Amino acid sequence: MGVHEIGPRMVGERLMYNRAVRVESPRSWLFVSGHEARDDDGTIACKGDMTGQMRLALQRLGQTVTEAGMTMADVVQLRVFTTDLADCKAHYRVLMDELAAVRCRPTSLLAEVSALSDPDMLIEIEAMAVSCVGDPLADGTA
Repeated sequence: MGVHEIGPRMVGERLMYNRAVRVESPRSWLFVSGHEARDDDGTIACKGDMTGQMRLALQRLGQTVTEAGMTMADVVQLRVFTTDLADCKAHYRVLMDELAAVRCRPTSLLAEVSALSDPDMLIEIEAMAVSCVGDPLADGTA
């Protein structure tokens, strides 16, 4: 894939985020709405548990990206919104570990907001992904 990392910011040996990602000749773009930690019945899961909500929000995001015919490695940008920046930063290694496990090396934004759409939500994550190789949805093979 024609993706080039620019200005990686490391924490020890682990990527925290890239300052920029240049994409050469993308074939397909995917803009992903904010994902939160919802159970299958639609209620917020892991109430009061930042780590649990991070993991479930990323799992849901990964499911959406997969449904679109891409992988989390195709994600080039994440925007993370939280109602508790201190708690989020205290558990941010969980997010970094989850992303590293799926070879996701995006640019990112971490921002505290006064509220999210549900008062039990601690975190919401949105993304942008690109594919530079064959797109199974566009090819009609998915």
